Amino acid sequence: MDATPIDVQVQLSSGLSKPEFNIIGLADRAVKESAERIRNVLASLNLSLPPKRLTVNLSPADVEKSGSHFDLPILCGILCAIGVLPENELEKYVILGEVGLNGAIVKTDAVLPASVWANSRGLGIICPGDQGAQARWAGHENILAPFHVVQLINHFKGTQILPVPELTAPSGENNSTLDMADVHGQAAAKRALEIAAAGGHAMLMVGPPGSGKTMLASRLPTIMPEMTAQEILETSTIYSIAGELGTRGLLSTRPFRSVHHTSSPVALAGGGSDARPGEISLAHNGVLFLDELPEFNRATLEILRQPMESGRILISRAKRNATYPARFQLIAAMNPCPCGHLGNAALSCSRAPRCAEAYQNKISGPLLDRIDLHVDVDAVKPWEMTTDTTPRESSATIRARVVAARERQIARQGCVNAHLDGPALEQFAALSPELTAFLNTAAEKMGMSARGYNRIKRLARTIADLRGSDNIEMSDLAEALSYRPINRGKYGVKL
Repeated sequence: MDATPIDVQVQLSSGLSKPEFNIIGLADRAVKESAERIRNVLASLNLSLPPKRLTVNLSPADVEKSGSHFDLPILCGILCAIGVLPENELEKYVILGEVGLNGAIVKTDAVLPASVWANSRGLGIICPGDQGAQARWAGHENILAPFHVVQLINHFKGTQILPVPELTAPSGENNSTLDMADVHGQAAAKRALEIAAAGGHAMLMVGPPGSGKTMLASRLPTIMPEMTAQEILETSTIYSIAGELGTRGLLSTRPFRSVHHTSSPVALAGGGSDARPGEISLAHNGVLFLDELPEFNRATLEILRQPMESGRILISRAKRNATYPARFQLIAAMNPCPCGHLGNAALSCSRAPRCAEAYQNKISGPLLDRIDLHVDVDAVKPWEMTTDTTPRESSATIRARVVAARERQIARQGCVNAHLDGPALEQFAALSPELTAFLNTAAEKMGMSARGYNRIKRLARTIADLRGSDNIEMSDLAEALSYRPINRGKYGVKL
């Protein structure tokens, strides 16, 4: 998440009859290929390299350099060396951008973290014109965002002044058409989803095909509070590093990442040669939705265990280590068995219930133990959907209760209840002696782990916050226990 400054040093030395262009400093192929792009740019500007040895050193030399964003700083260094641009002025800027063969400055990755780094050190930034709006969000106005190299040259010569990029409003996915009022029935699942949104809890929905699991999950962002300024900056920085921010300003809506079950561990956790963020980091401050949970490769699912506890992930590769935030809210969905119709005599297969047990056992116990809410989602009869006239709550109504509950949590402890731990958990989720005895008895009968025990207390705290109460009562604790499976493989379904 933090930018690493690279000093681009350009030197012209005599003694040759024709130009020679060398790039050193542990540069990869993409960086070395910039030499050919820059030659063509100079030709398009009616400039040529003098018959000298041109050496470009990228310092520090022990840090591997990769990516096309070195094109523009190398070109600027060369233009300084041949007297086209003033070196003393360019030293005041951080420069990044890719250049086309005709001199156009093309968008690149990680403009936002680079701008944040530059602003923190009192430097300006030169970046592609399409990404000037991103750079403005770092908090300063010393930004040059040219679309072409000629514009940059003319700016420093005084024949053209580059305007400060406009500060555009944060953008996000358009979820305005989604609303909880679209969901017929499913009162229990809606209630669980409201609790999950209020406390930031992980949730697993189990039900037959077509029961509305995906429909419910996709509407979770519509009942979650708006992102804070800090959350917007963090999430947008991750998207900028991953190259998914494009020409937009900042990302203002909570991410909703729906991951296919064929995704690889690298796609989920992040990695590759340049250690890019994966889906769990792209879901930071938002929702990570895993549909058909047992269909995922088990090794892929186990990656979730550590980030769900710590809120970050360390990616270690041979050439680079990177740590990314991964404070996501996991929402998972699954069928009770491979055919999905367990308990339906007309549709279930002849292998039930043994096939259901084997299917659910694909998910490890430690991962299930980290999921706070386990909810059965029953199928809704099609004819009931057309005749149902019961008033359904809108996302705005539910969201108001969620926001009020979250505000109580932030004012009380500075974080959502799902992140409570240690002494803070004991202080803010304290139980009376009567409730402690009740929970101890339930934990023993249900075979609950110490982690599950604490998660019940967090969940009960959230339910109490939704009621607007400072104290956890028996009804809160009983409802929290109802969302906990008695043992692996049941989920409220008789196997």
